[in-house]
Amino acid sequence: MWGYPEPIGRLVEQFMKLPSIGPKTATRLAFHVLSMSSEDVEGFAKALHDVKHNLTECAICCNITEKTPCSICADASRDDKVLCVVQDPKDVMAMERTHEFNGKYHVLHGAISPMEGVGPNDVRIRELVQRIGTNEEISEIIIATNPNVEGEATAMYISRLLKPFPVRVTRIAHGLPVGGDLEYADEVTLAKALEGRRQI
Repeated sequence: MWGYPEPIGRLVEQFMKLPSIGPKTATRLAFHVLSMSSEDVEGFAKALHDVKHNLTECAICCNITEKTPCSICADASRDDKVLCVVQDPKDVMAMERTHEFNGKYHVLHGAISPMEGVGPNDVRIRELVQRIGTNEEISEIIIATNPNVEGEATAMYISRLLKPFPVRVTRIAHGLPVGGDLEYADEVTLAKALEGRRQI
């Protein structure tokens, strides 16, 4: 590939499989690996192997974990009554960084997107409904899907599905970021900000 020795060419091709990595960045990364020590390269390879082979899904919340139940589901100090529904495992990490949420999670592993052929059965909605149906302690579901078309469609679908259950379904607020200016905000963001207004 591109006149490089075959091992470098193969490594460049592998890096290009990663999101937003083009040929130039992939080549730079491949040559960086070449300059790393053998121990660092072996550590990198082991980390890749472990991520693929040593992780599983939590039997309760569907988050990625080394053992099931995950540490959040097993934590007795967390509020069992409030469940935050997120699209991806990385969203759990984002919520945890705020140190504001002390409930538990449910990870959907995607969002409903008919354009991409992703329906309700392709994400973990069935598991969410089963979880709510078998756990009478849950009193509130916070839907924290992304503020885009797919996230909104998923939130609406879940809220309709949960109508028969005696739980309060809420949606995280969307709107202007802290430090943002009104003049630079798009119409949808401003509409969401007005929708989510609160008394001060």
